[in-house]
Amino acid sequence: MSKHLVRINGNDFIRMVEKGAQQLRDNVEKVNALNVFPVPDGDTGTNMNLTFTSGVEELKRRPSQQIGTLAEALAKGLLMGARGNSGVILSQLFRGFSKEVMETDSIDARQFAAALQNGVNMAYKAVVKPVEGTILTVAKEAAKHAVKQAGRITNVVELMREVCDKGREALSKTPDLLPILKQVGVVDAGGQGLLLIYEGFLQALEQVDGETGSKDNEAEAQRGFSAAGKGIPHGEPKRAQAQLSTEDIEFGYCTEFMVTLQAQKQKLTGLTFDEQLFRQELSNFGDSLLVVADDDLVKVHIHAEFPGTVMNHAMQYGALSRIKIENMRDQHTHLLLEEAEELYRNESELGTAANAPSAFKQVSYNDGDSAAIVQAENGIKRYGFVGVSVGQGISNIFNSLGVDQVLHGGQTMNPSTEDIVNAVRLVPAHTVFVLPNNSNIILAAKQAVDLVEDKQIVVIPTKSIPQGIAAVLAFQENAVLDENTESMNEAISQVQSGQITHAVRDTRIDDIDIKQGDYIGIHNSKIVNAEPDLVASCKRLIDSLLNDGAEIVTMYTGEEAAPDQTEQLVSYIEETYKEVEVEVHAGGQPLYYYIVSAE
Repeated sequence: MSKHLVRINGNDFIRMVEKGAQQLRDNVEKVNALNVFPVPDGDTGTNMNLTFTSGVEELKRRPSQQIGTLAEALAKGLLMGARGNSGVILSQLFRGFSKEVMETDSIDARQFAAALQNGVNMAYKAVVKPVEGTILTVAKEAAKHAVKQAGRITNVVELMREVCDKGREALSKTPDLLPILKQVGVVDAGGQGLLLIYEGFLQALEQVDGETGSKDNEAEAQRGFSAAGKGIPHGEPKRAQAQLSTEDIEFGYCTEFMVTLQAQKQKLTGLTFDEQLFRQELSNFGDSLLVVADDDLVKVHIHAEFPGTVMNHAMQYGALSRIKIENMRDQHTHLLLEEAEELYRNESELGTAANAPSAFKQVSYNDGDSAAIVQAENGIKRYGFVGVSVGQGISNIFNSLGVDQVLHGGQTMNPSTEDIVNAVRLVPAHTVFVLPNNSNIILAAKQAVDLVEDKQIVVIPTKSIPQGIAAVLAFQENAVLDENTESMNEAISQVQSGQITHAVRDTRIDDIDIKQGDYIGIHNSKIVNAEPDLVASCKRLIDSLLNDGAEIVTMYTGEEAAPDQTEQLVSYIEETYKEVEVEVHAGGQPLYYYIVSAE
């Protein structure tokens, strides 16, 4: 006989988290299969599973009867273990949840719904320009429904059932909101991963309540997988990317800084900090505004035409630190918008921004500029590097170029935020440049910036191995920080990157019919061809890379690349593009037969 479960305590929460983790873990490959790109390294499920597992481990290290303490531990573990874009968003959802239930022994249906809603609020704040049809949409619709239903439902089990039902409905509609999902015939992978966690929560609560609906819910979850994309026609290909020209940028400087609130300064200025009022005041200076206050720290992000005016205003409330100003016009790009949209395309392993330059001029400041120009002393050098690599050969290349710490990762195993933080701490340098070398690792790298206090971290947004190598080659030991950052970003904007892998299923993307087993050519994250013959696919990719001209082509051979095929490709380049120099290096990377760069 079931009972009326009106409150959930710490023990209930532990069971929910463990069951949610199990649901996600058992369905990792099914979530990976929802990625839009039909490549063998679709990893949304893997990233979410590793992220949530990190949260569970932290939860077990901090046993408590209090749900507030446990939620805080889960949030911390998720933050430190966040992998890829999906993992970072998941960490923010539960960070907001934990803030809502802080110092609480147990919670009722209303409090649970409010915590879900606060998680959504925090996750949306973490994204510069949210795109609907993603994990955020599923979380938002489920939380909004929970808040509405909590007014009449006191049984937490029944409320959680409503959350799951609404989540399934929202997930089924993601293809209507994000055209690329409808084109390929799948629902959003990140949204599916979140729904699995929620369904695990429900199963755990039903067991506590004495109900027997778990098998029905498991069957419902499996039907969700089998129905994903059913009846969704192939529509006209349309990129989920917006691109601005230089003239369209009204506010040219992306400005970020931290404010440490100081009561003494506020007393002198006669002001009292109020987050809502502060946000309203700053909105007069630009757009893309984000203000997040946490205790005595305030994080500010804004696109402004006069950054100094913004910072002068903020200084009335306290001391500024971690100041970063990016000139978006200089490189004819709007990187933050591109990355925010790419955040969600990568949830399905899709990146179609082939023509959008990813570089920007960046000027970074520390609390004391002297920290950026200190020469090596006591074994501490001026600059250091952390880079992400795939394959031993590529790792050797990074080591030979002076990269201090090389993390083995890439698509199939994204390093977590904690991995990046630990690597940075091992580098004996005042300033450490981080090269993610994969668009799905950039957000985790940026999250590491605020977690290391004794070093300055500068993330160079490299999205491929060729971009990472180009950035290191552009580095000058004697240059000041802003010059190095600018030159490295300029270098990566000049690189055309290509990859060859094989398709794991039939699909159609951007008017290209792809059959399982075809060799796919990917140019700057956009699929440009699919051929049943590896060499033929490579040739078409090379033609695409060299379409606008280049002087050097560098090929990094994967662990499955055959020497005779490599020789055929070298001969093709030498005969077809006589002015182009060819270099070949053993990369040893898995899954990708060749990684190719053109400069």
